[in-house]
Amino acid sequence: MNISYNWLKDLVEIDLQPTDLAQKLTDAGLAVEGVHEFGDDFVFDIDLTSNRGDCLSHLGIAREISVIADCGLRIADLSEDSRLTTHDSRLVSIEDADLCHRFTARVIRGVKICASPEWLVKRLEAVGERSINNVADITNFVMHELGQPMHSFDLNKLAENRIVVRRARNGEPIKTLDEVERKLDETMLAICDAEKPVAVGGVMGGFDSGITEETTDVLLEVAYFKRESIRQTSRKLKLSTEASHHFERGVDIENLVRASNRATELICELAGGEAGKFVDVYPTKFVQSEIESRDIQFAVKRLTGLDVKFEEILRILNSLGVSSKISPESRIFTAPTWRHDLAIEEDLVEEVVRIVGYDKIGEELPPAFGAGEYQPNETRKFHLRQTLSNLGFDEAISYSFIDSKFDDTFDLIPGFIHENEGEKFVTLQDSIIEGAVRMRPSLLSGLLDAVRTNLNFQNRNLRLYEIGKVFSSSSKEGDLPNERELFSLVVTGNETYENKAMALREFDFYDAKGALENAISATNAPNLTFNAAQVKHLRKGQSAEILLNGKTVGTIGRLSDEIAQNYKFRQPVFIAEIDLQTVLNEKEQTILYHPLPVYPSVERDVSILVKRNISFADIKQAVEMQGFELLRKVEFVDVYEGKGVADDERSLTVRLVYRSDERTLIESEVESVHNKILQKTEEKFGAKQRF
Repeated sequence: MNISYNWLKDLVEIDLQPTDLAQKLTDAGLAVEGVHEFGDDFVFDIDLTSNRGDCLSHLGIAREISVIADCGLRIADLSEDSRLTTHDSRLVSIEDADLCHRFTARVIRGVKICASPEWLVKRLEAVGERSINNVADITNFVMHELGQPMHSFDLNKLAENRIVVRRARNGEPIKTLDEVERKLDETMLAICDAEKPVAVGGVMGGFDSGITEETTDVLLEVAYFKRESIRQTSRKLKLSTEASHHFERGVDIENLVRASNRATELICELAGGEAGKFVDVYPTKFVQSEIESRDIQFAVKRLTGLDVKFEEILRILNSLGVSSKISPESRIFTAPTWRHDLAIEEDLVEEVVRIVGYDKIGEELPPAFGAGEYQPNETRKFHLRQTLSNLGFDEAISYSFIDSKFDDTFDLIPGFIHENEGEKFVTLQDSIIEGAVRMRPSLLSGLLDAVRTNLNFQNRNLRLYEIGKVFSSSSKEGDLPNERELFSLVVTGNETYENKAMALREFDFYDAKGALENAISATNAPNLTFNAAQVKHLRKGQSAEILLNGKTVGTIGRLSDEIAQNYKFRQPVFIAEIDLQTVLNEKEQTILYHPLPVYPSVERDVSILVKRNISFADIKQAVEMQGFELLRKVEFVDVYEGKGVADDERSLTVRLVYRSDERTLIESEVESVHNKILQKTEEKFGAKQRF
């Protein structure tokens, strides 16, 4: 933002040199990145944050200087002549007041379009604007002076000499001032005459209704548009202008009449016009923010450590336009109409402190209780991360906001998304990344993006995991969004050893499952169980739901072919996602210690033919339920499907481990128990031993 020093001197009583003034503004939070000479003037290059739209003008900076330097403003009295005010609805009508909160129009007749005087050209050139003609230059001048964008129409080019403010129709065309044909849609606000759009509201005027050398009668528009609508329209049309830049950051709705009068005054003076009737349509009244503070002096002390007198606090806030009144139990502060960023007590504290001086805040450690202590479950998550690191995994960190195209891509954690009518996801009003308007309900989209990035760089053997928050909208209107901490992992490619180029084997489902079980085991949580299930984003037959104490807490399996194709993955990708918050809410399992066995164990591997719908978990459960004391462990060894085995069957190899704590077992003891186990298993599952 370029600000002219000489221009400021017209608005505020400055008694500071340009370099000193630049330092004062920077100290108050308005960073001056440079000061350069321009003829007999100095121009400040000020880097403003997006919340300080009030400082996108010389008046806004002059207000700041008046408080910083404790000097007076020089703002001319531009009161409206009530004899010219009319409520003629034929001249201006607003059909969509939710997008246009206020609209003023001034008719100025008998103007002569010509070049601007030298003083006006120099003022505009100082701030980086080129001169066009006297009327266009005046509207730009007033925007830079008072911060209010405006637009001038050739009144005689408007059908029926009237303005209609409404939503555009889908596909409605307009040729803008840059001579580009654009198509509008129903989300955009159009400024129309009786027949067609003549401007894109808050962004750019239309070419066909613009001011030319033949113009004699002008309609001057000064309006207030909904900020979100202007931002959305500007991005959709890929059209960013000075006007849209101002409107997106917020203008002063109570400054419209002043700005219109200032522009009218200059047009009458420099273009020989005569002011005609004035229309002010104000359907959506602005409500100023009220901020309650029980003790603003204590709040300043508590948050900054500065001991500022109450009288000085009130002086600073009053000088900034913040009025106050006393209520029975507190003081109510009212933000001025040009400050859209003041909403809570902390905002008022910041205003006081930046004027008093950030440099006056001392270096002091804040009081803390339990500082340095681990948060609940932090130690358990540390062990989880350490275990995964030992297994060769790398931790990924992805953005919390994603594209809405992922809304229906993944099956989400059960019970996290409410099933009521209305928006289920958290949507951003002002996304940082183009299109990323959703707060993520799953970690999988970010993790898969990380896989794609690695594959694009020829890194094909991956083991990644992420721990992070996901979000969903609350089922109760007005409540804050729901948050849940999840844990996800992905494996793809081949297993390799360090310093060895040859891959040992390709990763499969059991690598992902084993890593997940090891990670959760490291947290001392109860053991997970797995059931075959159909999951939207996983391949059928290679997917399962993850259960904890009988409750589904996640999913695991191979990424579906459709999603893999969208990401252009040419190798199997295995992913898992689990509700870590629910897992860690479970009580830690007691760690039991036993002496090492004194007597040797006896291991028997047995292969049995079973139907394909019978899993190892089914067999293990059936064997353990028989309750043989000598049987100490049932382990999975292998599965075989193929030649010599029927299509509806498979061969499961199971290892049975026998041991006694009192003696060394003899063959007959083991054989007796072993045969009984096989007999019961064959009876229950119709299994046959395979030799």
